[in-house]
Amino acid sequence: MTRPIVYNIALGVFLCTTVMTITSIVTPNWITYQVTADNTGKTFTKSLGLHQSCSSMDDPSCRSFPDDDDCRDDQFFCSMWRSSGFLLSFATIVELATLITFLVVMLGGKYKRETGWKLIGSFLVADAVIEFAGMGIVAYLFDTDDQFAIPGWQLSWSWILCVVSASASVLLAGTLALSAYLLPSEDDYEYLEDPLDC
Repeated sequence: MTRPIVYNIALGVFLCTTVMTITSIVTPNWITYQVTADNTGKTFTKSLGLHQSCSSMDDPSCRSFPDDDDCRDDQFFCSMWRSSGFLLSFATIVELATLITFLVVMLGGKYKRETGWKLIGSFLVADAVIEFAGMGIVAYLFDTDDQFAIPGWQLSWSWILCVVSASASVLLAGTLALSAYLLPSEDDYEYLEDPLDC
């Protein structure tokens, strides 16, 4: 039986994973490049996000990515990159549905707590699958696309946040399932102490 305390802790962790997912989407740090010039000592940086590219050489420093210029020569890269952005945005919708499910189950009484872990777990696993697919596309492009063949490119912290978020969703689903099978059923009534018992 999954108890209220388990749901409360799981909800807290889930909210943290949702913040990580949203942060990874809005920050342009999925793939980064950094190099220091030998003769001047200046450092050049470029970072790619799901929807933005930022460079220390550009003014303004950030622009929409991928744009028409990026896609003119490499339609495959653009399609895959945009698919990754779509998947991660869709993951936030699944996370919103998961949050609503958490609240319904937690506020619905004992029966909903006893059975609701299955629905919450399903949403958590679906969220993780979508996130893993999105980050897998980025990792695949990082490994295979020619623009990242130059040494200095690396998967950065937005990608790592997404990995942690998806992994935590899988762990939460497993924890809810284990608690449902391992914890004893909660009682509907609290027993009062006998005032005459000495």
